[in-house]
Order: sequence, then C-alpha cells, then structure tokens
Amino acid sequence: MPIKLENVGIAVRDIDAAIAFFTDLGLTELGRDTVSGEWAETAVGLDGNHVRIAMLQTPDGHGRLELFEYIHPDPIETEPTRPNEIGMHRVAFSVDDLDEALEIAAWHGCHPLRGVATYEGIYRLTYVRGPSGIIVMLAEALQKAEALRKG
Repeated sequence: MPIKLENVGIAVRDIDAAIAFFTDLGLTELGRDTVSGEWAETAVGLDGNHVRIAMLQTPDGHGRLELFEYIHPDPIETEPTRPNEIGMHRVAFSVDDLDEALEIAAWHGCHPLRGVATYEGIYRLTYVRGPSGIIVMLAEALQKAEALRKG
C-alpha cells in the first residue's frame, strides 16, 4: 500500500504568533480556517472539537505543518516537551544560513536549548524552543556551504 506524509499537526497556544514564527523562517501560509462540527468531533475523537487552523508549507513544497489553536474544548497547558521524552519529539528544518535562522527565532523570543553543535563536519545544528514550547531543530549543511564557497 502506498503511503505519503501529508503534514504534521501541532496544537499551539497562539496561532498568530506561531504563524509569524514559521513564516519568518521561510514557510508559506497556504490558508486558514475554523473547523468544527460532527465530522471534526468524529475524526479527532473529541466532543465539541472547534479549532482555528492554518496550513503552512516549506518552500520546496514537500513539507507541511498544520497549526491549530483550540477554541473548544479549552486547551490544556502542559510542560514543554523535553528532548528525552517519549512521544512527539520535534519538527526539523534544514536552512541555508543557521545564524540568520537563529536571529529570526530570537526576534520571536525563541533561543537554543543549549547552543549550536557541529555534527561530524556535516551539519551545524541546534534545537530551539519555539512558540508554545515546540522543539524546532534547525540545521545547516556545511558541505553544501563549503562547496558554494569553493564554487
């Protein structure tokens, strides 16, 4: 059976702040809507399901995030996920310029959990705590950057 990943859904505290963060990093907002009704309750398994949603897409057209902010039932605040917790872990993006991406993240009050690391001379990468506590991995391919400098 063929299978294709359509999107990753993330519940957020403030959909406008989350959209601003991800679009400033380079994703494109494809659209927004408000979703409710029996079909939404059945699909999600939550009585009274009523959310504001936004679909975002990466510039290459392959990756999508569906952000949603609950109107009803009331959203449940949890502690931000830690890197070693079981379950949904993080969303990861490759970027052309990690330093620029970190400047953009900082404008939104989002900073690395610890710092920037280099993985075997291949990637510079870091985890930042994004909006609503989302862990976002940002990685810059060093070999590509080096090839462009030599080019």
